Amino acid sequence: MGHTALFRPLRIRGLELHNRIVIAPMCQYSAEQGCMNDWHLIHLGHLALSGAALLTIEATAVLPEGRITYADVGLWDEETEAAMGRTLSSVRRWSKIPIGIQLSHAGRKASTEVPWKGGGQFAADNLLGWPTKAPSPIVFHDGSAPPAALDRAGLDLIREAFAAAARRAGVLGIDLIQIHAAHGYLLHQFLSPLSNQRTDEYGGSLENRMRFPLEVLDAVRAAFPAERPVSVRVSGTDWVEGGWDIEQTVTFAQALQEHGCDAMHVSSGGNHPAQRIPVGPSYQVPLARAVKKAVNIPVVAVGLIAGFEQAESIIATGDADMIALARGMLYDPRWPWHAAAHLGASVRAPHQYLRCQPHQYPDLFEAD
Repeated sequence: MGHTALFRPLRIRGLELHNRIVIAPMCQYSAEQGCMNDWHLIHLGHLALSGAALLTIEATAVLPEGRITYADVGLWDEETEAAMGRTLSSVRRWSKIPIGIQLSHAGRKASTEVPWKGGGQFAADNLLGWPTKAPSPIVFHDGSAPPAALDRAGLDLIREAFAAAARRAGVLGIDLIQIHAAHGYLLHQFLSPLSNQRTDEYGGSLENRMRFPLEVLDAVRAAFPAERPVSVRVSGTDWVEGGWDIEQTVTFAQALQEHGCDAMHVSSGGNHPAQRIPVGPSYQVPLARAVKKAVNIPVVAVGLIAGFEQAESIIATGDADMIALARGMLYDPRWPWHAAAHLGASVRAPHQYLRCQPHQYPDLFEAD
């Protein structure tokens, strides 16, 4: 195991991780009034047996109006906390995998239909919709109703909602918080000049556009147990001229580190329909590499990382400290098992499954 970078352990603040594979948060759009249910038990329980180092709960709204869809998970009151607690209790009975959570507010991208029903935005007066809020009254898609620009009271409410959700996560024993400042959701909307045209201290200069996301980080860090890590997910670029870019991301990353951020997860896009993303294997790794050169905290790379040697190379060359898998993990929930076998390492697997290992039955797995 000492010869593979992907399966070296890593410590983030007080959290010990057994390898460098993260299961990224993946929205399931299956909650009821913000509450987890049996689907989430099946989904998270399944992934908890994967052998990855960290399992991250999907984008979890800190307020009902911060949900992407009416079917998003939330953590804003006792009922949503209790539902999540029941799910986590069952998962933890059978798996010791550390569990993180992504706290989020969708901003102007809220109030939408679930993806498999089209994903369009509902009008505020629709039974499944609600009014949206954002840094500025700028629509994401033409034809949508403009969001209301947040005033000072609205900013205070959302900042405290992030802190309150962090406190609830602490009570639930969540091991790590990831603040969602990517993919065009509220905190990303504050960062990008394409979506933030405010003229107060929260708009204009890069320092001003970073102000509210940094305030949220400060609030979450203060509310979450000091020994547990708080990370941030960012979009390294909008992929639109004149928008958020990697140079601004690097400056933001350095500010995040100064404010106590323990790790960064570097993705991209999601803030403008005119984005042109050069999708391909490892297409976001250069963004992670640029951030890693500028900070001294762990950096996570994500985006079409599917090959075992590909993942090993990203870590071994120092482009990132960890890799995250999302859709690939849904397709192959035992990806870490297979990667470990390929690279001559091992992962934690349930005793109930140990007898499935191919080396125990060599005659059945010989190549033709």
